[in-house]
Amino acid sequence: MHYRGIFPRDLFSELERLQREFDGSPSIRGAAPGYPAMNVGTTPKSVEVYAFAPGMTPEEFDVQVENGVLTISGERKNIVPPEGATIHIGEHFSGRFRRVVSLPDDIEPNSTTASYRDGVLHVCVARREAAQSRRISVQ
Repeated sequence: MHYRGIFPRDLFSELERLQREFDGSPSIRGAAPGYPAMNVGTTPKSVEVYAFAPGMTPEEFDVQVENGVLTISGERKNIVPPEGATIHIGEHFSGRFRRVVSLPDDIEPNSTTASYRDGVLHVCVARREAAQSRRISVQ
């Protein structure tokens, strides 16, 4: 005899789906939905941000650093299918987007650089020289 439980096989997936439908808030598993996908990391000299946004041009991005917050925004154009084509799966995001990253207190906003190559936006926010660790020789 096959027993079918009250709950779906993957209860957490179902709860996550319901939560997204309800208010678009971040996933209960901790991954926040958003475009573009991003990697954020630090080095002793900088904060490195990589935003993965293929099919755009550098002019379509607006990158700002203000009050310790990095904002990446822009608009991704819609891809128009050929006339008479039927779309069966549409996963290409189009429209306006905005991603915000809180930066550490030791950044130097005037030394921020941004470049876009091969579908990846790279933003480098330098850290202040005084905040970097130094080796002190003992006499």
